[in-house]
Amino acid sequence: MDQQQKQQQPCLRRRPALSCIECRRRKLKCDRKSPCSRCVSTETQCTYTIYHQGKHRAAHGQDGRIRVSSNSMPSPSTIHPASNPSHVDTDCSSIVGTAASIGERSDHAGRSIEARVTANSALGPDELSTAPAANEIEIPNRSRPVDPELRDLRGRVHRLERSMIHVPVHDLSQADRDMLAGEAGLPDARIILNKTRIMRWSHWVGIAKEFAPLISCYGAICGYGDVDSFENAETRALIVKVSELLQQCKSVARNLKTGRPSRCLSSLSFDLTPPTREVADKMTTLYFQSFESTHRILHQPTFWKVYNKFWSSPESASAKLRLQVLLVIAIGSSLASHGETDAGLRNMVHQWIYAAETWLSGPLEKDRLDISGLQIHCLVMLARQIFSIGGDLVWISSGSLINRAMQIGLHRDPKHLPNMSVLQMQLRRRLWATILELVVQSSLDSALPPRISFDEFDTEPPANCNDRDIGEGVTALKSHSQERFTGTSMQLALLDSLPTRLRILNLLNGLHSELSYLDVLDLSADILEACRRWNTFARENKACGVMPFHQNLLDYLLRRFLIPLHCPFAHKARTNPLFHYSLKVSLDTAMAIVHPEPDEGFSNLMAIGGGLFREGIRYAISVISLELLAQVEAYYLDGTLHRNAHYLDPLKNVMEEMKTLSLERVRQGETNVKGHMFLCTIMAQAEAMQRGEPGEAHIAKSAKDSISVCLELLQNRLGTSAATTPAQNLETASFGEVEDYTYGLGLDMDFFFLPDSGFP
Repeated sequence: MDQQQKQQQPCLRRRPALSCIECRRRKLKCDRKSPCSRCVSTETQCTYTIYHQGKHRAAHGQDGRIRVSSNSMPSPSTIHPASNPSHVDTDCSSIVGTAASIGERSDHAGRSIEARVTANSALGPDELSTAPAANEIEIPNRSRPVDPELRDLRGRVHRLERSMIHVPVHDLSQADRDMLAGEAGLPDARIILNKTRIMRWSHWVGIAKEFAPLISCYGAICGYGDVDSFENAETRALIVKVSELLQQCKSVARNLKTGRPSRCLSSLSFDLTPPTREVADKMTTLYFQSFESTHRILHQPTFWKVYNKFWSSPESASAKLRLQVLLVIAIGSSLASHGETDAGLRNMVHQWIYAAETWLSGPLEKDRLDISGLQIHCLVMLARQIFSIGGDLVWISSGSLINRAMQIGLHRDPKHLPNMSVLQMQLRRRLWATILELVVQSSLDSALPPRISFDEFDTEPPANCNDRDIGEGVTALKSHSQERFTGTSMQLALLDSLPTRLRILNLLNGLHSELSYLDVLDLSADILEACRRWNTFARENKACGVMPFHQNLLDYLLRRFLIPLHCPFAHKARTNPLFHYSLKVSLDTAMAIVHPEPDEGFSNLMAIGGGLFREGIRYAISVISLELLAQVEAYYLDGTLHRNAHYLDPLKNVMEEMKTLSLERVRQGETNVKGHMFLCTIMAQAEAMQRGEPGEAHIAKSAKDSISVCLELLQNRLGTSAATTPAQNLETASFGEVEDYTYGLGLDMDFFFLPDSGFP
């Protein structure tokens, strides 16, 4: 036998592989159970290759095998299982090989598998059996009737194959796909403790070389770096001045916070006096027109009854009723124009939120453990994020919330519980869906696990119906089709994407998870498709009650998952073009977040919102600012700055809009001035790069101008003509108060500093 014949002869495996496909791919020891323990722990589909004995294949004459090459991606027209079944095998091994080749998603995780397959229907079995054996897999030919389950699986493979055409890596070589599949999303487990809290998502921005001048100036301003390291004397003087102004801002901010109830534990007395009936009615109506669309907490007809009862005798109202009414008024006031909500009302809102938190914290009071108590808990968590009252610590409260809900059985569907009315069943399902949404959103912001999985509850989604369809006297549920807009449509849209978002959180937050780039592409495709479906639905139902606020809020709650998902890869795109899609998705998402549909209520919310309403803007600004600096530098080096103004101008315009927003946030109650300073210094650095000048002097000057403006706004809020000196405040302030400010309520540049960047 010559050398050529030896190469064409297929390589036979002496013994079959007994491990599952996933463990073999990851090169891990498999316990060979069905499913194996490793696949169970990673929530992936456990599949085994089925090997047939030679006796079975010999019965069909010749070799009885179909050889399928894995060197090319099939077009949708190359596989027609229903019309030409003799050329596509339906045995289990055929399905396994095909699924492994085109990235079949499992029902739970949307898992991608990185090989490809070609089934050439133009060749007959005899021709296929004599084809070259390199890179081939052997599949037994059809010999028995098709099992219905296998037919369904084959159909799914065919449909998924057609849907994979839009994936940006479908035409890469196998080596490239293997590299993408093995690319770790979170290298070296970069986790940072900042003010005792884990922070992770935006830290990749801190390693971008474009930020080097800004970081050196900021470090010197905050005392992390050496001022004498700057050669220019004017720059050193400016940095010293900015440092002094920043300390004055901190002093004023601490004085503004002295009135918070949490700072005076010895006198926990709260003013629970409601505003006038006219103001209360308007704010309550705003609440039901806005947040109740996505966070179904209350049954509107029932609430209006108890609301009127409250106003008939406010003095004798129970604590539950009073807190529920006041929290609804508070949340609704966040959407009113700032001229309609004076400082007095805002101070009252803060008192109500603290009072509700204190009421919930009673560990021995069992009357909190019911549906009304959970409703108050959900309202408090939403209000805290809107008004920046511990909005960054909501994940801690979400654990207590979900434990309370499970304690009263909300994680079990009402059909498993004793008989209850249609209204109670739907209230429980709606409230559970709201709790899940609060949990996943807080998990994303805290970079911590959601502490819930689909194995821990069986509560069904609520019915697609309006509140009037489930009144107290209703005995038969009237549910509408998914195409019709109701008061529950937005909550159902969020529930549809919940499996994908939970999968994202588990991959990002899991201690032992492996985030491959193919996973990122697969999951982001699901999120983008959910956003498209919702925006199409919103446009088609504007006449039925869908408002711009609804469109903005739900799109924001879905879309903001894309930036953390792609950020581990986006910063590599400038050196590795295979990851360019992540850069594009991150930038497109950031621009969509900062440019919502025009709506006054949503704009007012973004001007005061904390928690999830702040974090999305924060990451969007990080992406846009880095893109601006990177493109200015690239165009300057290429000598094409004057030819690319059409690309840079939109980025600059967004940065200017964000500067205006950050200044408005300070005016409306923000105490952290670093967000505005960050934006100003970014713009100064970009302008210096365009002129080819060193950026330190421009950065320091812009920082001084920014802090001066913000200091004046803080002083006006404090009602004094001059700031208290830092020394006086540092003597009376505790260490915890100083730390509280540096973390702040807005953009905090401290998240740029990684452990290896030289700053503490």
